[in-house]
Amino acid sequence: MEKFGKPHVTLRSSGVFYTKSPAKILIKILIKGRRRAFMSHYPDARFLTSAHQPGQFVEDTGCEVAFAGRSNAGKSSAINALVNQRNFAHTSKSPGRTQLINFFSLGEGRRLVDLPGYGFARVSRSMQSHWRKLMGEYFEDRQSLAGLFVVVDIRRSIGDFDWQMLDWAESIGCPAHVLLTKADKLKRGPAANTFQQVRKELPEGMTVQLFSATKKDGIDEARGELDRMLGR
Repeated sequence: MEKFGKPHVTLRSSGVFYTKSPAKILIKILIKGRRRAFMSHYPDARFLTSAHQPGQFVEDTGCEVAFAGRSNAGKSSAINALVNQRNFAHTSKSPGRTQLINFFSLGEGRRLVDLPGYGFARVSRSMQSHWRKLMGEYFEDRQSLAGLFVVVDIRRSIGDFDWQMLDWAESIGCPAHVLLTKADKLKRGPAANTFQQVRKELPEGMTVQLFSATKKDGIDEARGELDRMLGR
C-alpha cells in the first residue's frame, strides 16, 4: 500500500510502515536500477562441472572462452571481476589450487572455462605433466573453443608457459587476448611501457590490455572482448 502526500510518502513493506521523502525514494530507485544493470551482464552465470580427464569435458557444443594463466597471476580474481561474483571462480592464498578444468555456463550455450594454473603450483611433476597433456588435448580437440584469455601479472610480463598457451591458440586459429593484471601495482608510466612492449611481441591479431580486479580498471574492455569471442 502506498499513499503519496505532498512532502512524504508512506510505504508498507512486510507489515511495517515507514516514512521517507519522495526525493530519497527516487534516488534509491535509480541507484537500485544502476546496480541491477551492472549485475546483469551475465545473470545466468553458474558452475557446471570440473574435469580431470577429457572424457569429463562438457558436451562440445555452443561456444566457450578459456582462461589460462600462471598460478599467481590473479586469474580467479579476474574471472570473478568480469562475472561480478566474488566467489564464482575459487581464489586461494596458496597459488595453483585450480587443478582441474572447470566449466561455467554463461547462459544461451555460452561457457567460460577456467584452465589449471601453471608455473609455481606446489604439485608433483607427474601432476604438472598431467596438466600439460590435459590442456594439450583440450586445445587440439575442442571444437567449441571460441577464444582464449591469457592472464599475466604485469610485473612479470609474458613467461614461457604463457607463450605456450598463445602458441596453442595460434596453431588452431583461436583468437587470444592478454590481460595484464595487477596494473594498479605499477605507476602509469611503467604500466604503459609494459603494455606497449607486450603489444609489439604478440603475433598479429592477438590483443592485450591493462587490467586491475582490485581497482575495477579495464573490466568493460575485457567484457567487451569476451562478448565478442562468444558472439554476443
